[in-house]
Amino acid sequence: MTASASAVPAEKGGLRRKIWIAFILQMAAIGFATVLGVYSASVVLKDVLIKRALMSEAAHFWVLRAADPAAALPDTHNMRGYLLVPGAPVQDLPVHLRDLSPGYHAMPRSEGGHLVLVDERPAGRLYLLFKQSQVDKLAFYFGAVPLVLVLVVIYLIAWFGYRMSRRAVSPVSWLAGIVQRWDPKQPDVGSLMPQNLPSDVEGEVLVLASALHEFGTRIGRFIERERNFTRDASHELRTPLTVMRMACDLLTADDALSPAARRSVERIRAAGRDMESLIESFLMLAREGDAGLPEEDFVVNEQVREEVDKLRPLLAGRPISLRIEERASFVLHGPSRALSVIVSNLVRNACLYTERGEVRVIVEADRVIVEDTGPGISREDLARVFEPFFRAEAGRQGGHGIGLSIVLRLSERFGWRVTLDSEPGCGTRASIRFPQARPLPAVSGDDDAY
Repeated sequence: MTASASAVPAEKGGLRRKIWIAFILQMAAIGFATVLGVYSASVVLKDVLIKRALMSEAAHFWVLRAADPAAALPDTHNMRGYLLVPGAPVQDLPVHLRDLSPGYHAMPRSEGGHLVLVDERPAGRLYLLFKQSQVDKLAFYFGAVPLVLVLVVIYLIAWFGYRMSRRAVSPVSWLAGIVQRWDPKQPDVGSLMPQNLPSDVEGEVLVLASALHEFGTRIGRFIERERNFTRDASHELRTPLTVMRMACDLLTADDALSPAARRSVERIRAAGRDMESLIESFLMLAREGDAGLPEEDFVVNEQVREEVDKLRPLLAGRPISLRIEERASFVLHGPSRALSVIVSNLVRNACLYTERGEVRVIVEADRVIVEDTGPGISREDLARVFEPFFRAEAGRQGGHGIGLSIVLRLSERFGWRVTLDSEPGCGTRASIRFPQARPLPAVSGDDDAY
């Protein structure tokens, strides 16, 4: 009934995907660094090299001017100079230079986009203009082009590294795919035999494949032993119990049997029933994966009535009443015998640990409740009642201490939820809830289907 945990796809968080993500992040980081480098080169070229060149050019011009008042202003393909001497009208300057203060300026593109150095001396104010487009070309040829070439080389090296990394982890991915396709009940360990391994499986992957092959082989042997045990135990243990039960039936039918002997036979019969229930529970839990029982739609109320009727002889001669209270009817899909074992253990515990009063079995819309008027369980013992072979102080006189452990393990296997509430002196209430419960459909006419 319970499905095994679904396998996570290998590509969702596999090594190849992680390597690809690392490659993408690496390329993004390199690209960002390249753009930052080009921008930094442009800034350095503009604000350091060009500025210093203009300052050197201005100092050289003033030296020439001091030696020859008629020295010509700089006028080249990339640079042009203007001189505003004291007393000269400012209209001699271009409009976009008139309001500039002494210092270094970068003009907007709408005003020519020049880099301007304004150098003021007693002899006048010198304006040196350098074409910014030339700076951009220099930044491109001496900054972007080399960096792009370096980037291409780095990308190629990283791509080859990525391909080599993929090739290196491909044996691991192949091994993960093989193991992922294994049937847990019957793993195909033959695919990991040395002669079936790809040629590129070597080193640590080869060691891992060999270890998995050996481990899978051992698991297969364990599963085979489990199947043999459950099959043989089911037959060999039940056969003598059946003989014992039939012998008890024959003895109880003998009218000449004394009351003391009859009580002994009844104890043997009760012990045989307990042993049959324990054997069935153990065999059910011993099977891996499922209960080994047919799954079907069944009415829970019918199973509860059947188990309660089987346990009524436990209360013969005792001041205890056992009754069923059916407040609803519902259907489950699964092995009905698993529910029978659970209900039998809960009701048996309630009957064994109750000295007087009543044991009530309540069927509600999605759960079965077993209540008793026994001595109850302390809070300390209640925390341990599902442990194997643990018996609460109030119930030391009976039971084996494994009934509730069986109930818990079976409930967890089939997705049912069992809880236990109790207080000393107030009895105990065991509840098992079925999330898969479906209401019993209404039956029309003589149709017995549900």
